Amino acid sequence: MAPFGATMVILFVLPQSPLAQPRNIIGGHFLTACIGVLMAHYVDSTPLMLGLAVGLGVMIMMLTNTLHPPAGANPLLIMMTGASWGFLFNPVLIGCLLIVVIGWGYHRFISGTEYPKKQG
Repeated sequence: MAPFGATMVILFVLPQSPLAQPRNIIGGHFLTACIGVLMAHYVDSTPLMLGLAVGLGVMIMMLTNTLHPPAGANPLLIMMTGASWGFLFNPVLIGCLLIVVIGWGYHRFISGTEYPKKQG
């Protein structure tokens, strides 16, 4: 999934960023993917609907405090490929969990950077 590439850049280069925290990575990707699948199944993938899906995704991420910019592309990807409901779990949920676990391991054992950032 292409948006995962940008997720990896944020996680490995800016691990202290609020956008790189597990809640944002997992929540942002999962919520926007849900919007993408819903839209893919119930509306045509016209430019207007693609724009609406991205806007809804950003709004949901902001309302749930799970903003993660790479996840904004998920509705586009999903709507243009007509992905099924199973896409939410593989690759989205499983991929996000693996990314967070690998990021945690990298920062814990290699970079020495605290990850995830403790909320204070």
